[in-house]
Amino acid sequence: MNVIDPGLPPVYGLVNAAGRLIEADARLNELNARAGGEIGAPLAVPQLATLVRLVQRLRILVSRGIVAADGDDDVDMWVRAEPVGDDGVRLAITGWKLRQPWQPTTENGVRERDFVRSAANWLWETDSALRLTFLSADAGVRHGFDAPPLLGQPLTRLFILAEDSSGVFPILGALAMRQRFAEQPAKIRATGRPVLLSAAPRLDIEGSFAGFAGATQMMETAQPLAPIVPQTAELGLPAAFSTRLDKALRAPLGRIIANADSINAQSEGPLRQDYADYAADIATAGRHLLGLVDDLVDLQAIERPDFVVAAEPIDMADVARRAAGLLGVRAAAVKVRIDRPSVQESLPATGEFRRALQVLVNLIGNAVRYSPDDGMVWIRAERDGDFAAVVVADQGKGIAIEDQARIFDKFERIDATEPGGSGLGLYIARRLARAMGGDVTVDSAPGQGARFVFTLPYRAL
Repeated sequence: MNVIDPGLPPVYGLVNAAGRLIEADARLNELNARAGGEIGAPLAVPQLATLVRLVQRLRILVSRGIVAADGDDDVDMWVRAEPVGDDGVRLAITGWKLRQPWQPTTENGVRERDFVRSAANWLWETDSALRLTFLSADAGVRHGFDAPPLLGQPLTRLFILAEDSSGVFPILGALAMRQRFAEQPAKIRATGRPVLLSAAPRLDIEGSFAGFAGATQMMETAQPLAPIVPQTAELGLPAAFSTRLDKALRAPLGRIIANADSINAQSEGPLRQDYADYAADIATAGRHLLGLVDDLVDLQAIERPDFVVAAEPIDMADVARRAAGLLGVRAAAVKVRIDRPSVQESLPATGEFRRALQVLVNLIGNAVRYSPDDGMVWIRAERDGDFAAVVVADQGKGIAIEDQARIFDKFERIDATEPGGSGLGLYIARRLARAMGGDVTVDSAPGQGARFVFTLPYRAL
């Protein structure tokens, strides 16, 4: 690569609504070309592409520092990404500075890396955001996947991770503690071949976490991967694990969100607008993580054999109105209108109010997330034989028939590159609905939006 002078003027670029780089100054164009891209093609620098998608989703200015790979080197840069036009993003990049690539900084780091590699069939490495930065040269050819397009993608685009025999994900604990992990069960996504993963943390020259140096041990295909079982099995997270997770993360995340909101509101005095916007970005990410904690705690609860719900008299139309009200601000922020049942409508049913509200908040929240700007989400409450039904319909891109079953599976998402949740929401919603004697179903087709139906037993007055 060319050594870049941080004192040079800003570099500009323009990305259109489809994520394609349509304008770029010379330095950005050259960096993008070395990453395999070109003008008119999708932006090929993964860190920049991720930032562009974030700005397109939030429709706010985001300014942050990133580290981009350039050949064997890394480049520090400060990127100001601003929404323009119809979902386009204008990039202004300053502070380009060569960073020395990672290498083990201590004798202990070398020993840990060698320990991980000792039992490996092939190797992989990630950056601090768990995006793949290296794969053994012949790994894809030998094991049935296309390796080059995976570089720069999340680790989960290569592997489907699973719980170990104690019901936990070793990689999660290692990520939180920045330490080594071993025997993480997984499958190669492209082939379904079972593997065991292990990795040692990578540290940069400043001693900060820089990702994992990992190894893959192939398992005999005849040997079942114990944690991957039919979805009907009662296999949840241990109660102690969820309790620790809840206590360990909820309070610090709450503080992060509160402080970021305070910075964004400039309650302590004026602040540069890009810093204030960056604080809003932090708060949004914090709320996303807090939602994931909630999902994991709910997952542990609903998969316990003794999980029960209350059988209360509820009004499904009223629950739908309340759920829509909770999501009104979010919908307005993305220019989506919610057409809810009128205050005169009533639909008596039997279920637990809190859990029914949780199901509808999930369904309506998904409808808002996948609706286009100026779109509409329709909510209808109607009787269907012995059931009370709430229908949530959107104008999104729809769901293919072959994907409609798996969207209700645990940790499944149709497109992992799209902004969204943890892949647990619909799984939890359906489990809750069925626990109350009802169900959640979907009717959709590509390009025609999605129509989710939540049913509970009808209660005659």
